[in-house]
Amino acid sequence: MVGTLASTAVADPLPGGLGPCLGSDCPTTWPDPGNGPVTHHDSNINIFVGGDFLVREAAAEAEGKIVTLGEFDMDKREGASQIYNVGVAGVGSRVPPPNGSDYLTVGGDLTVASGQRLLAEEGLNHGAVKYAQNLSGRVIPVAVRDPDATAPYTALRDRLTEASHCYAYDDGKDHRRPATGTVRNNGSATVFTGDGSSAIQVFALDADVTTAQGGQQGITFDGIPDGATVLVNVYGSSRTISTLMGSLPRAGLRERLMWNFPDATEIGLKGTGQFQGSVLAGNRSGTTTLAMSGTNGRFYTAGSLTHTSEGQSGGQELHAYPFDGDLPACGEEPSPTPTPTESPTPTPTPSETESPAPTPSETKTTAPTPSHTAPGPKPTPSHSWPHHPGSEWPDHSGQGGSLPNTGSNGGEWILGGIAAVLLVAGSAATLMARRTRRRG
Repeated sequence: MVGTLASTAVADPLPGGLGPCLGSDCPTTWPDPGNGPVTHHDSNINIFVGGDFLVREAAAEAEGKIVTLGEFDMDKREGASQIYNVGVAGVGSRVPPPNGSDYLTVGGDLTVASGQRLLAEEGLNHGAVKYAQNLSGRVIPVAVRDPDATAPYTALRDRLTEASHCYAYDDGKDHRRPATGTVRNNGSATVFTGDGSSAIQVFALDADVTTAQGGQQGITFDGIPDGATVLVNVYGSSRTISTLMGSLPRAGLRERLMWNFPDATEIGLKGTGQFQGSVLAGNRSGTTTLAMSGTNGRFYTAGSLTHTSEGQSGGQELHAYPFDGDLPACGEEPSPTPTPTESPTPTPTPSETESPAPTPSETKTTAPTPSHTAPGPKPTPSHSWPHHPGSEWPDHSGQGGSLPNTGSNGGEWILGGIAAVLLVAGSAATLMARRTRRRG
């Protein structure tokens, strides 16, 4: 243990219930990638793409539940394996979504090049592939058309953009969130050194993670207390990480490590390593080109993703691992409850236009079943990044949640009280005038 955690400010999970493993069959420990038997399942989204998801060259597989709001287009190079696996992977955490659930959900066209196959099954493990518009090519099992396939997830795109900006800028504009640690490139590795005590270890990275010649580097973390969340804010419009990174020496750090790209329009992730931690890319206009041998964590982008390979390499994989960390609070203050006995709003039924439900507080939980309702925002006195009151917080089963209406605040209660006093005073004056006229 490097150090004990200092007292922390308010912290939140990712928006929309994203991050942790969900369901009644989650593992208690997450081993490094392997090819062992499937013994557990995870219902949460592992890969979210707000734009298009392209598969190119010799990329091999994407593990876990996948949602892309745009198109899914697979067109690999000749000579490489003509198969791309989704949901369940031959090598990875080996924690796919439950059998029969949605492995891949596509909001646009689903296109698989001639002679190639998109697989959502492996042995006894199998899932569904759904698409909203047009289908071309071979998908196994047979894909299902659903015009509303991605309707429960569309609001996540803006929320991820807002969250990414908030994690990097603490005033809602351009003031960078203060770092608690330092970053140093020593030539062979980029070293992140924490302060040994903060519960959220924040780093500001203003450069590519490469050697001076643009080659691969190692990535190491020092001074991180046990149980701390590590937030690496990667600033810049174009960033590259080229790494031979391997396993992290401390168990559990992978599940609490977040790489956040709030602004980048071009992100290049490459190298022969097993990249550890989750990735959040907040720019809706951005494109991430992912050619790393393996990534191990959630992958969320508001923009587009190209999963590919470089040169003659092949077998690039996205592996499913949860994010269990606590990030800087980004929610708005909820509306005050008029009376202590107010009845809660009933849970809404699935629809595209659900009413917002008042949520005075939030509790971070891991749902015992695949269906879950996303937590509401927490109060954040020091942050003013704008959110959208009343918009939906979809869960990942189609059961909607809602963001509380923040139209009321303490000032409105005070003004209401003043108005009431003036009304009473006015009524009394009118009554006295009437009595005077009668006497006259």
